[in-house]
Amino acid sequence: MMIFIASDHAGFSLKHFVKQWLLQNGYEVCDLGVDKQERVDYPDYAKLLCDRVLETGEQAKGVLICGSGIGMSMSANRFAGIRAALCTSAYMAQITRKHNDANVLCLGARISGEGEVESMLEAFFHTDFEGGRHTCRIGKLDRS
Repeated sequence: MMIFIASDHAGFSLKHFVKQWLLQNGYEVCDLGVDKQERVDYPDYAKLLCDRVLETGEQAKGVLICGSGIGMSMSANRFAGIRAALCTSAYMAQITRKHNDANVLCLGARISGEGEVESMLEAFFHTDFEGGRHTCRIGKLDRS
């Protein structure tokens, strides 16, 4: 599975932690930036990542990180076919995969510590979509 990852300046340090976790757990990672802590506009990086996830298809997922995670999640959810979930707990990461088939995990670098982020990554990447009654709902989201 290809994992695309991007952050703004506020998410720079946490992005490196997430990238190392993904690599250590055998994922192929494409780091889309940022490469330094100079101020940038988060919508630019959300668009870059969403375009790549959509181009790659079902075998791709993404992780977006900003200070709160809110800006990245709002930006990402403007793209048809992207189901971005801002998570602050492992339960949220698990349930968004099970029920929403989320393909982008959004994290807040100023909200969650590395231990909680690690548990969210494990939940997000080790949980499958349940399908069933949720499939119709996902179709409605993707048609919006």
